[in-house]
Amino acid sequence: MPQTVHVARYGALYQVTLDRPSANAIDAATSRALFVAFRAFNDDPEARVAILTGGGDRFFSAGWDFDAAAAGEGAEASDSDHGPGGFAGLTEFFTLEKPVIAAVNGLAIGGGFELALACDLIVASENAESPPISPWSSC
Repeated sequence: MPQTVHVARYGALYQVTLDRPSANAIDAATSRALFVAFRAFNDDPEARVAILTGGGDRFFSAGWDFDAAAAGEGAEASDSDHGPGGFAGLTEFFTLEKPVIAAVNGLAIGGGFELALACDLIVASENAESPPISPWSSC
């Protein structure tokens, strides 16, 4: 099974890359792997900041992996199915004491947008996109 989360350390900086071609969709195993990366960052006394980005140049993250859902991993499943830290290992990691920057380098859709919003700061490239948000979109 290919590694879906890559962590690189540059001094006090952690770079966490979500790498699930083609859309960086997040299944339960990837959600747990992201939590392991963020927990290691949190527990490292020399680490100061983490940057989260998506591999490739089209998607930051498409959110929940619907193929995995179709195979039995229900998107409506309890948080325990996402692992500790909630969806993508970060959305419910309330005890994380250090900043995480989302480097959004493409589409951030659904849970991918939720993941970006769970970070402390979002830096977006010129090709970054999310769905339009409108107070009238549910009308």
